[in-house]
Amino acid sequence: MYKISKKCLSCGTCASVCKFNAIKIGFPYVITEKCTNCGKCAEVCPVFAISKVSEEPSEQLDMTKIPSHIGIIMDGNGRWAQNQGKNRIFGHTKGASRVKDIVKCANDLGVKHLSLYAFSVENWARPSFEVSALMKLIQSYIISERNALHAENVVFRLLGRIEGLSKDVVKEIDISTELMKNNTGLTLNLCINYGGRTEIIDAIKKIIDKGYKSSDITEKLIAENLYCPVLPDLDLIIRTSGEMRTSNFHLWRAAYSELYFTSVLWPDFDKKELVKAIQTYQNRQRRFGKTQEQVTTQE
Repeated sequence: MYKISKKCLSCGTCASVCKFNAIKIGFPYVITEKCTNCGKCAEVCPVFAISKVSEEPSEQLDMTKIPSHIGIIMDGNGRWAQNQGKNRIFGHTKGASRVKDIVKCANDLGVKHLSLYAFSVENWARPSFEVSALMKLIQSYIISERNALHAENVVFRLLGRIEGLSKDVVKEIDISTELMKNNTGLTLNLCINYGGRTEIIDAIKKIIDKGYKSSDITEKLIAENLYCPVLPDLDLIIRTSGEMRTSNFHLWRAAYSELYFTSVLWPDFDKKELVKAIQTYQNRQRRFGKTQEQVTTQE
């Protein structure tokens, strides 16, 4: 893998020799999904601004620029199972096991908040047998991983509507939340019976119930009445499986999120893929409404 340093002059020489269009000029970076590691870009750079970095995934990252809050839309379990000649439930089971690896990796990298889209409010429309299986998997995950998460200093939270969830699922959520409430590591937000629009509607209802007037409404007031007011905006949203939409995920907190779409199906999304997504994030310039010149000057 190759990286472009701040010595770059944006002359375009490297891009001119790249047959795979893997180099972005302007705010220069190597597009990791396209790069084949041929090294021709480094060979022609007149100021030696391009260098090869370690093949160890985590060593390719700038550890001072790890996104604080990552959200993942875990998609592709059904297609993964079909590719194996199995049923959809088999895919969901494999997908659930992948969660363990990604949570540990994110925690090890220093990510502070990880929001996983486990079950949306729209998912209730799926076949009843699949909904039932998903709920059992969620409950099983919470029970089986509880002690391991606690040992890793993880904080556990539910994001979503309690109403509609079974008593058994709610019980396990409450046990895990209480057990890990004083931990100080990664906060794992499991989004169950969650929808971005639903969250905003519920926040507005709470505001009305508190007696606020229309003139009182501000972004700050709405944010204070979301499911978890202390949860910061998302820095990076990852969606697996090749679908390129956010599907009602964290609409309020995603206002300035960087979006990363990958064709990798969720059961195959491993540490290397997470690092690749974070690396792409680190190669982008976040402007928050400002011009490139303003942001560059601040840097």
